[in-house]
Amino acid sequence: MITKPHFAFFDEGSKKEIRRATLKAVAIPGYQVPFASREMPIARGWGTGGLQLTLSLIGKDDVLKVIDQGADESVNAVSIKKLVRHTTGVSVTEDTGEANIIQSRHRIPEKQLREDQILVLQVPNPEPLRKVEAREYLTKRMHAEDDYSGAWLLLFEQIMKYGRMSTGAEHPVYVNGRYMMTPSPIPRFDNPKMHQSKALILLGAGREKKIFAVPPYTDVKSLAFDDYPFAVESFEGKACKLCGSTDVFLDEIIDPDTGERSYQCNDTSFCMEHLNAKEKEEVENSYV
Repeated sequence: MITKPHFAFFDEGSKKEIRRATLKAVAIPGYQVPFASREMPIARGWGTGGLQLTLSLIGKDDVLKVIDQGADESVNAVSIKKLVRHTTGVSVTEDTGEANIIQSRHRIPEKQLREDQILVLQVPNPEPLRKVEAREYLTKRMHAEDDYSGAWLLLFEQIMKYGRMSTGAEHPVYVNGRYMMTPSPIPRFDNPKMHQSKALILLGAGREKKIFAVPPYTDVKSLAFDDYPFAVESFEGKACKLCGSTDVFLDEIIDPDTGERSYQCNDTSFCMEHLNAKEKEEVENSYV
């Protein structure tokens, strides 16, 4: 007997279990909710947590966008899109504005998200206290007791050693004034986008079997001292060589032949949108 394949890969029982964990995560912002992480046709560490969230939420009328470090065409992003399309038949897009479910690795889109959108972030290491304490039962107790002194000490050591915050990614945040959370390995540049975000932000760690969330319009504050305030990566005096944007996260590009440095938008969709608008404006002005 040939059985009909399940919509979105999982059976309904699996999807319901993941949704229940997701609802609890939304109800307790920043709290890591354990869930029964399923076996996936991709290796753990390649976005299985985010993919399980996406597959448990997606419907036939949804439009999906998948990005990896700002790019829509990376191997990871293309493979995940193929799997979701093969098991659901939903539409996919590279336009942030067209999608209502956006799954991302290492970046939050530059374009401001709306209330009708869901951002799913892939997370390799969900525990912000793991560098302080290796034992899971103790990190759980520290969260319960609101004991984050170890994380503050790590930040203090950075400042004493370098004179500034040196966190390249995963800079810890306080969610809703209560739980400390890792914001996925996004750059510090993206941390402020979580604060009072209009979109629901879901974070999934498949290997660590954790789901956590930032509901819409929730306070998210990056860990910082009063005399050493939080600061994002600076791109002052630099602009994208393609679209000319200056207020976005930029990738540094070095010409292998000349050694010349240039910069380009990390978010390829945002860059193309602005480049097309710029070219359209130039064409229109040429007829004036």
